[in-house]
Amino acid sequence: MIVRYWNPAREADMMRRQFDRIFDEFTDFSSALKTTWTPAVNLVDQGDDFILKLQLPGVSANEVDIQVTRESVVISGERKETTPEEEQTVLYSDFRYGPFRRIVSLPEAIQNSQVEANFDNGVLTLKLPKVEEAQNKVIKLNLAELSKTAETASKVSDEVAQGAEVKAA
Repeated sequence: MIVRYWNPAREADMMRRQFDRIFDEFTDFSSALKTTWTPAVNLVDQGDDFILKLQLPGVSANEVDIQVTRESVVISGERKETTPEEEQTVLYSDFRYGPFRRIVSLPEAIQNSQVEANFDNGVLTLKLPKVEEAQNKVIKLNLAELSKTAETASKVSDEVAQGAEVKAA
């Protein structure tokens, strides 16, 4: 007697892969812009900065092109397929090779000239500083200092006004 257990997660994953392959074929509008896979993205708001991470396993740093505007980040490149040795035969592979392109729209404007990048262990990390207007700046006001400054300004303006009266007389 053979007993098989149905694994809905495995079936759903297999269907997702099949749909990905089908839609990859349908979205081929131009062979020059063809993308065969899309890297996973993580975007985090850290107050004054956005941190954008992309998973790029098997992609070398010189195969990645990054273009940053004030409103978006475009990452493109290519993961090259390694050819198996003569005595090896690939029986099954879920690895996806070829060109990729990912456009990430940002919720707020950034200072695109101040972007910092790090590429380590197949993970690209971009630190995207927000523009000054979008940053959450906290300014502490000291009321005692403000009242002293106001008194000093008042005395100076009174002295200037009295000096103007003396000169006029």
